Amino acid sequence: MTQYALTMLLAGIGIPLLAGLNAALGKYIGSPATAAVILFLVALSISLVVMVATGAEGFNRLLSAPKHLFLAGAFVAFYVLTITYIAPHFGVGNAVFFVLLGQLISAAAIDHFGLFGAQVSPLGLARTSGIALMAAGVWLTQIA
Repeated sequence: MTQYALTMLLAGIGIPLLAGLNAALGKYIGSPATAAVILFLVALSISLVVMVATGAEGFNRLLSAPKHLFLAGAFVAFYVLTITYIAPHFGVGNAVFFVLLGQLISAAAIDHFGLFGAQVSPLGLARTSGIALMAAGVWLTQIA
């Protein structure tokens, strides 16, 4: 479990870095959309290398996968396009603050209802208080 936590901590560290780097690229080249395309090309290249290195299993089941599961790509595109455009105008910290707030709300709902096969974690008073405390903490980092 520690390995999972540390890996996700690194992924979390990467989100604001991604936002700042891609926003700067979009501003530098004058096109947030082009910067997003470059980001996706780099991500696709790395993902292809990892897929080939670890075995390209799963392709035979792609056609039978529920189509709504492919919406994840639309969500990542929405995130990258919006953060790339908005961060230079709103600030990386402010943009990521609202992303984190959205993640807290969405993650709580997904876990509460067990959506997409997630482990069910009911949203009781303790969990709601913890999420509210996390949201308050993130908010406090932005007003100071």
